Amino acid sequence: MTIQEFFKNDRYAALSGVELLEAAPGSAKAAMPIKDLHLNAGNAVQGGAIFTLADLTFAAAINACGKMTVSVETSIRYFKSVTNGTLFAEAKVLDLHKVLATVEVRITNEANELIALFTATAYRKDIPLSFES
Repeated sequence: MTIQEFFKNDRYAALSGVELLEAAPGSAKAAMPIKDLHLNAGNAVQGGAIFTLADLTFAAAINACGKMTVSVETSIRYFKSVTNGTLFAEAKVLDLHKVLATVEVRITNEANELIALFTATAYRKDIPLSFES
Protein backbone atom coordinates (compact mmCIF):
# COMPACT_ATOMS: atom_id res chain seq x y z
CA MET A 1 0.00 0.00 0.00
CA THR A 2 1.23 3.51 -0.79
CA ILE A 3 0.97 6.35 1.69
CA GLN A 4 -1.59 8.03 -0.58
CA GLU A 5 -3.77 4.91 -0.44
CA PHE A 6 -3.39 4.76 3.36
CA PHE A 7 -4.56 8.36 3.78
CA LYS A 8 -7.53 7.94 1.44
CA ASN A 9 -8.94 6.11 4.47
CA ASP A 10 -8.97 9.44 6.35
CA ARG A 11 -12.66 9.83 5.74
CA TYR A 12 -13.08 13.32 7.22
CA ALA A 13 -10.25 14.80 5.16
CA ALA A 14 -11.65 13.10 2.04
CA LEU A 15 -15.13 14.45 2.79
CA SER A 16 -13.55 17.90 3.16
CA GLY A 17 -11.96 17.67 -0.29
CA VAL A 18 -8.34 17.43 0.88
CA GLU A 19 -6.06 15.81 -1.70
CA LEU A 20 -2.66 14.46 -0.67
CA LEU A 21 -0.32 15.44 -3.51
CA GLU A 22 2.92 13.92 -2.26
CA ALA A 23 4.43 12.43 0.87
CA ALA A 24 7.86 11.20 1.83
CA PRO A 25 9.56 10.63 5.17
CA GLY A 26 9.57 14.06 6.80
CA SER A 27 7.58 16.02 4.25
CA ALA A 28 4.20 16.17 2.53
CA LYS A 29 2.10 18.43 0.32
CA ALA A 30 -1.68 18.61 -0.01
CA ALA A 31 -4.31 20.82 -1.59
CA MET A 32 -7.93 21.73 -0.91
CA PRO A 33 -9.97 23.50 -3.59
CA ILE A 34 -12.28 25.91 -1.77
CA LYS A 35 -15.95 25.07 -2.14
CA ASP A 36 -19.09 26.61 -0.68
CA LEU A 37 -19.08 23.98 2.08
CA HIS A 38 -15.78 25.41 3.41
CA LEU A 39 -17.17 28.90 3.98
CA ASN A 40 -18.29 30.26 7.33
CA ALA A 41 -21.14 32.73 7.93
CA GLY A 42 -18.83 35.60 6.91
CA ASN A 43 -18.11 33.86 3.56
CA ALA A 44 -14.44 33.17 4.39
CA VAL A 45 -12.93 29.69 4.70
CA GLN A 46 -13.81 28.30 8.13
CA GLY A 47 -10.84 27.75 10.44
CA GLY A 48 -11.74 24.09 10.92
CA ALA A 49 -11.45 23.46 7.17
CA ILE A 50 -7.95 24.98 7.17
CA PHE A 51 -7.07 22.92 10.25
CA THR A 52 -8.24 19.72 8.51
CA LEU A 53 -5.99 20.45 5.52
CA ALA A 54 -3.02 21.08 7.83
CA ASP A 55 -3.73 18.04 10.00
CA LEU A 56 -3.80 15.58 7.10
CA THR A 57 -0.59 17.02 5.67
CA PHE A 58 1.08 16.80 9.09
CA ALA A 59 -0.07 13.17 9.46
CA ALA A 60 1.29 12.16 6.06
CA ALA A 61 4.71 13.73 6.66
CA ILE A 62 5.24 12.20 10.09
CA ASN A 63 3.68 8.76 9.48
CA ALA A 64 5.84 8.39 6.35
CA CYS A 65 8.78 8.27 8.79
CA GLY A 66 7.86 4.66 9.58
CA LYS A 67 5.87 4.64 12.85
CA MET A 68 2.20 5.20 13.59
CA THR A 69 2.18 8.74 14.95
CA VAL A 70 -0.51 10.97 16.44
CA SER A 71 -0.54 14.56 17.59
CA VAL A 72 -0.49 15.30 21.29
CA GLU A 73 -0.50 19.09 20.96
CA THR A 74 -1.28 21.34 18.02
CA SER A 75 -1.38 25.05 17.44
CA ILE A 76 -2.60 27.03 14.46
CA ARG A 77 -2.26 30.73 13.74
CA TYR A 78 -4.36 32.37 11.04
CA PHE A 79 -2.86 35.33 9.17
CA LYS A 80 -5.14 36.02 6.23
CA SER A 81 -8.69 35.10 5.31
CA VAL A 82 -9.49 33.55 1.96
CA THR A 83 -12.76 33.11 0.10
CA ASN A 84 -11.96 31.23 -3.11
CA GLY A 85 -9.31 29.40 -5.08
CA THR A 86 -7.21 26.55 -3.71
CA LEU A 87 -5.34 26.24 -0.44
CA PHE A 88 -2.04 24.38 -0.30
CA ALA A 89 -0.32 22.80 2.69
CA GLU A 90 3.35 21.91 2.99
CA ALA A 91 4.54 19.94 6.03
CA LYS A 92 8.11 19.56 7.24
CA VAL A 93 9.28 17.47 10.18
CA LEU A 94 11.52 19.81 12.17
CA ASP A 95 12.65 17.41 14.88
CA LEU A 96 12.40 13.62 15.00
CA HIS A 97 13.20 11.53 18.06
CA LYS A 98 12.37 7.99 19.09
CA VAL A 99 9.12 8.99 20.81
CA LEU A 100 8.40 12.65 20.02
CA ALA A 101 8.53 14.75 16.88
CA THR A 102 7.84 18.36 15.93
CA VAL A 103 6.17 19.21 12.64
CA GLU A 104 5.35 22.53 10.97
CA VAL A 105 2.75 23.00 8.24
CA ARG A 106 2.49 26.15 6.15
CA ILE A 107 -0.88 26.86 4.52
CA THR A 108 -0.74 29.14 1.48
CA ASN A 109 -3.07 30.32 -1.25
CA GLU A 110 -2.53 30.31 -5.01
CA ALA A 111 -0.48 33.53 -4.74
CA ASN A 112 1.80 31.78 -2.21
CA GLU A 113 0.61 34.12 0.57
CA LEU A 114 0.81 32.66 4.07
CA ILE A 115 -2.73 31.94 5.27
CA ALA A 116 -1.98 29.92 8.40
CA LEU A 117 0.85 28.22 10.29
CA PHE A 118 0.21 24.91 12.07
CA THR A 119 2.68 23.33 14.49
CA ALA A 120 2.37 19.98 16.21
CA THR A 121 4.10 17.86 18.76
CA ALA A 122 3.62 14.23 17.83
CA TYR A 123 3.82 10.97 19.75
CA ARG A 124 5.45 8.13 17.80
CA LYS A 125 3.83 4.84 18.81
CA ASP A 126 5.74 1.59 18.75
CA ILE A 127 3.72 0.45 15.72
CA PRO A 128 5.79 0.18 12.53
CA LEU A 129 4.41 1.44 9.23
CA SER A 130 5.75 0.57 5.82
CA PHE A 131 4.67 2.11 2.53
CA GLU A 132 5.45 1.25 -1.07
CA SER A 133 6.92 3.96 -3.27
